[in-house]
Amino acid sequence: MSAIPDLESLHARGAAQQPSYPDRAAVDAAVSRLRTMPPLVFAGECDDLTDKIAAVTRGEAFLLQGGDCAETFAGVTADNVRNKLRVLLQMAVVLTYAGSVPVVKVGRLAGQYAKPRSSDNETRTVDGQSVTLPAYRGDAVNGFEFTPESRVPDPQRLVDVYNASAATLNLVRAFVTGGYADLRQVHTWNTDFVRSSPIGQRYESMAADIERALTFMKAIGADPDEFHRVDFHSSHEALVLEYEHAMTRIDSRTEAPYDVSGHFVWIGERTRQLDGAHVELLSKIRNPIGVKLGPTTTADDAIALAARLNPDNTPGRLTFITRFGAGKIRDGLPDLVEKVTAAGLQVAWVCDPMHGNTFEASSGYKTRKFEDVIDELQGFFDVHRALGTWPGGIHIELTGDDVTECVGGGEELAEVDLGNRYESVCDPRLNRVQSLETAFLVAEMLRKA
Repeated sequence: MSAIPDLESLHARGAAQQPSYPDRAAVDAAVSRLRTMPPLVFAGECDDLTDKIAAVTRGEAFLLQGGDCAETFAGVTADNVRNKLRVLLQMAVVLTYAGSVPVVKVGRLAGQYAKPRSSDNETRTVDGQSVTLPAYRGDAVNGFEFTPESRVPDPQRLVDVYNASAATLNLVRAFVTGGYADLRQVHTWNTDFVRSSPIGQRYESMAADIERALTFMKAIGADPDEFHRVDFHSSHEALVLEYEHAMTRIDSRTEAPYDVSGHFVWIGERTRQLDGAHVELLSKIRNPIGVKLGPTTTADDAIALAARLNPDNTPGRLTFITRFGAGKIRDGLPDLVEKVTAAGLQVAWVCDPMHGNTFEASSGYKTRKFEDVIDELQGFFDVHRALGTWPGGIHIELTGDDVTECVGGGEELAEVDLGNRYESVCDPRLNRVQSLETAFLVAEMLRKA
């Protein structure tokens, strides 16, 4: 990997989805401040994740990646972080136990503060008048409140992203090393509103099986360290160039550059231009990286991206995250997988069943049908099974809370229910029960894979 290009040359490539900052001096000050901040993650941890994703690439493990569509600064509380971690731990246990496969656990957290948007502006009716303001691009860029002051991009928010991410990672590390992730906690991860649901009861039954197995293991003197802790990694979309560039450092062990803002970073569907700034920057770092591939992606596009981003064809380095939509995956994915595989490329295949299945409900809420999410996952597994390739993982937008943002599922949430507890500032997320239900359904798919 050659030297990291400077910010000016990256922007000269016509970088997509970037904030329009009004004060360049303020941007420079924020970037300079970030460059002095300690790493949020360490290069060795990134290397460990690359090794784990290499196992996914070989068909020996499964990747579970999940969390908020867009984190908020207000959401950095112990309860919120614990709830997200808890649902991911529950899903991982279900997938490991019911799917009989090791699970690599990666959170969409501690950095997922910026979002690409389909339009630079948003228009609303305020006091009977049409008002147009810059679109909300996540707390990393501007405020959600629909006022001219809130919507001005503020580079100081990038420093706030660092601080919020550091606080989140501190909480996660405390939970996973302080006993919360101990397998003997499987029952306590279930709270009343989940326990009372059919899915929660199914989880309780499985937890009881696990508890009996652990008791047996302890009785015969086996109590491995893996029962008491988990490896948990952070990830986010590498979107705002100023932040990712400032957080890219040279590792003292290897003299190689790493983006130390997160263990795993990915390029979105809107920023994966082969000659674009995001591909250029991520081609230079040593982290494991991902690329979102939508229904317009051709096999030639995917092969060219792999050549740029993983020229040494290193297993674990590159993950393709497909987001086709339930109605398109069975037609669009086979050619992609077949030709990438025929080219001998070492990639992990992961399904994002969320972004291709979004629609606006009659009430105006942006939502997704749980059944569409599951149908896309099923299509993903069907395609890989037919081709003899490994369906390597899932990438889910979820929350550990009892929200009402996606319709359907075992709770049979209807569009009329969306207003009860719709809390997302961007895209709709699966709630805790829907997430757990997804894990059981995917575990069944895994058993047949």
